[in-house]
Amino acid sequence: MERRKNKQKKFHIRKGDTVKVIAGNSKGKTGKVLEMLGDKDRAIVEGANVVTKHNKPSANSPQGGIDKVEAPIHLSNLMLVDPATGDATRVGRKLDENGKLQRYSKKTGEVIKNG
Repeated sequence: MERRKNKQKKFHIRKGDTVKVIAGNSKGKTGKVLEMLGDKDRAIVEGANVVTKHNKPSANSPQGGIDKVEAPIHLSNLMLVDPATGDATRVGRKLDENGKLQRYSKKTGEVIKNG
């Protein structure tokens, strides 16, 4: 079987979506997706999976120090929050009248707007 190069993966979550963490240390937290790391199937969520990072002194920060930063979370541990109800929901895809794929909430059936 031949793999196509430059084929973009389709994820149930996109940058700007509000998601809920369903597994891990940050279980139950909700936040906005700040960045998608598609090649690793991970996303960085605002306020979730916060880790401490130790920085050596450098020209930019002569003191060095300890920063708190969000670490990536695997997409299987995230669930989209339905904009209508505020509950976590699974995501489906269906064609609209123009023949374009649109995401919709499996719970309410409502189409999910991007961003």
